[in-house]
Amino acid sequence: MLTTFKATARKLKDGMQVDTEANGFKILFDEPEKMGGTNQGINPMSAMLSVLGGCQAIVATMFAKKFNIEFSDFYLEIEGDMDMAGIMQKSDVRSGFQEIRFNMHFKSENTKEELDAFSKFIEKTCPISDSLANGVKLVNQGVVID
Repeated sequence: MLTTFKATARKLKDGMQVDTEANGFKILFDEPEKMGGTNQGINPMSAMLSVLGGCQAIVATMFAKKFNIEFSDFYLEIEGDMDMAGIMQKSDVRSGFQEIRFNMHFKSENTKEELDAFSKFIEKTCPISDSLANGVKLVNQGVVID
């Protein structure tokens, strides 16, 4: 069953601020002052890491009982490497992340083997993990003049 998700992103007047909305929720994006922003919101690259962690944590919660996994705490540490020369147009390196790494932390009585298998399932099942690992087709549908 194909489901279409939608969001809007509108540039605000201050610095690099962008107001986004999806499903009635808003997120303010910005950049640090050293990048021309006002540092009033999360930058998109940090948000991307947060979205990955949020998705994996939700998948862990959704499927824990199915795998007989019980945890009293679960969190992820996520980091990504980005060569700023790409976005700053100082080099031909890609402008996005070159690598994203994460650790899943469980407070659980389950065995390491059980948690390792569950961790692999989470990574495989998370739609954000899938989109990042396998790529997604981006389609620029053109410019609309309002």
